Parts: sequence; C-alpha cells; structure tokens
Amino acid sequence: MYTCVPVYALPLMQTLKNWLPSLLLMATIFAFSSIPDASMPHFGLADYLVKKFSHAIGYALLALANLRGLGGGSYRLAWLMTVLFSASDEFHQSFVAGRHASIIDALVFDNLGAIAGLWLHQIFSHRINR
Repeated sequence: MYTCVPVYALPLMQTLKNWLPSLLLMATIFAFSSIPDASMPHFGLADYLVKKFSHAIGYALLALANLRGLGGGSYRLAWLMTVLFSASDEFHQSFVAGRHASIIDALVFDNLGAIAGLWLHQIFSHRINR
C-alpha cells in the first residue's frame, strides 16, 4: 500500500534524520550517567583510563553528530552544544548515588574529545575534498 507524505513534512523528516544520531548519543550518555557507582563496571588498574577515554570518545562522537545536525557548517556551534550538554550531564550526575559532578571531566576530557573529533573531521573532510 502506497502512502503519500505531505510536502510540508519532508523538511521535518530531514531535520529529524539529521539530528537523530545526536539525540541517540545524548540519550546514551544520559543513560550511562544514570548508573549508580555501585553498579558501574570497574576495570582494575585501567579503570581511570578506560572511563576518561570513554568520555573523550563519547563526546567526540556527539560533537560530530551535532555538526551533522547543523548541516556541517558551524564547528564552533557544534562544539558549544557538546560542551553545554557535557556540563548539564555532569550536573545530572551529582544526583546519582555514588556519582559526583566533575569539572575536570567536562572541561578536560569531554571538551578535548569534542575538539579532537571536530578537528579530525575538518582534516579528513579537507583531504577528501581536494
């Protein structure tokens, strides 16, 4: 059976398609941040490195997803959106049992992850466009 999509719905559908990766990543980050410390996996001696690299990778991906949602034009806005979400997520963690808000996570690991992701995107997209 064929269904007709109204013309006015097409821009909305395209917008949702562009922003879906960002929304899914934010939901995933929020879900991981909601896990109480007692239920978090621990990786022994590598625990600190695994968790901080996870922060950086997660926020690099979020910055790239935000860039996609913005249509690829504004690296600064994609970065700002990512860092603001990071700050809000750290605030959210302060309400989770055994967790705490960490300015170091937001300003160092999340921020540097976002910058690295956007920087790599800029380098590779420039090389591809040559």
